[in-house]
Amino acid sequence: MTTNVMILGAGFGGLELASILSERLAGEVDVTVVDQCDAFVFGFSKLEVLFGHQTAQQVRLPYSEIGLPGVEFRQERVLAIDPSARHVVTDVAAYDPDVIVIALGADYDLDATPGFVDGGFEYYTVAGAERLRDELAGFDGGRVLLAVLSIPFKCPPAPYEAMLLLHDRLVERGLRGACELHLVSPQPSPIPVSPQASAALERAMAERGIEYTKRRRVYGIDPAAKVAHYKDHDESYDLFIGIPVHKAPDVLVEAGLTGEEGWVAVDRRTLQTAHDGVYALGDCAETGIPKAGTFAESAAKLVADEIVSSTRGDPNGDTERSRGGTGLCYLELGRGEVGRVDVDFYADGGPMAPLRGPAVGYVAEKAEFGAVRRLAGSPARRSSSAQRA
Repeated sequence: MTTNVMILGAGFGGLELASILSERLAGEVDVTVVDQCDAFVFGFSKLEVLFGHQTAQQVRLPYSEIGLPGVEFRQERVLAIDPSARHVVTDVAAYDPDVIVIALGADYDLDATPGFVDGGFEYYTVAGAERLRDELAGFDGGRVLLAVLSIPFKCPPAPYEAMLLLHDRLVERGLRGACELHLVSPQPSPIPVSPQASAALERAMAERGIEYTKRRRVYGIDPAAKVAHYKDHDESYDLFIGIPVHKAPDVLVEAGLTGEEGWVAVDRRTLQTAHDGVYALGDCAETGIPKAGTFAESAAKLVADEIVSSTRGDPNGDTERSRGGTGLCYLELGRGEVGRVDVDFYADGGPMAPLRGPAVGYVAEKAEFGAVRRLAGSPARRSSSAQRA
């Protein structure tokens, strides 16, 4: 008898898990992947859209092009989850799978920052990247304030990469001298787990005259006055860009799955929730690890090991267990420079995240990293070999 596995969400983690299960448990599981969208867009592609290197259509990976044996994709919206009964309701049907894996990611709460909806810009969605791209095309100078509006948020390097790339764009247009650039974040450093990468980003910003304020948060903006509000003072701006407040999808809160931190509570060794046969991975889960696609893929390997073991009745598994918490990040430093950070949160002696480069070779490696994911069949699975390279 086959095991029915339902994966809720077809992002990095959901796709990777589906790929692994298709490969390792062929004929032993039936996998259903549910997502309300019809295509996948990975994170750094939004910077490509923002700066006009690719169109929104070019960065889409339609789920219809992904063919995995034993895996069915359904474009449906998840309306309710009863974790104790392992029951899922979508806008199309109701399901009672043997195993549920929640990989619904994080939602953006633009309303959480007063004034942001009316007067701010973001690039964490494709639509937002397009809107900001068009705004920048007509921007002819002034003060740009880019603020990280809450912690945690997806892809910790993204705010710094965007500011460095914006500097390059303004230089190309002959406008850099007419602009002030200021990046504000509540974090103590750009990438706390990697002092080397943080130092490289801070050095790059200082060399380009980009003002950087750490341990400070913008609580709201006044679009009419073009003023950002801090706890103890205000700051004027001409263009406000924000990294939106992130939150767990409402359906997970309503299911009683979220803990004190606002994310799905899991056993960090197995990523199982408090309910048997219900797992959570990626941005929606509280694991103590930053929210990024590379860590969602790593988490998918851990959950896959758990499902393989439980399906075959072997608590020890047939291979060495994944620990999760590993991944890599390509770091855009501007001026065509790209570095690479290899992260292992569970390394002996504590988290390790050394910076390699920047080097010319990482430009091509990053391009390949994205290209293999666009191949039909199993983009997320193929990316795994690139991560281990």
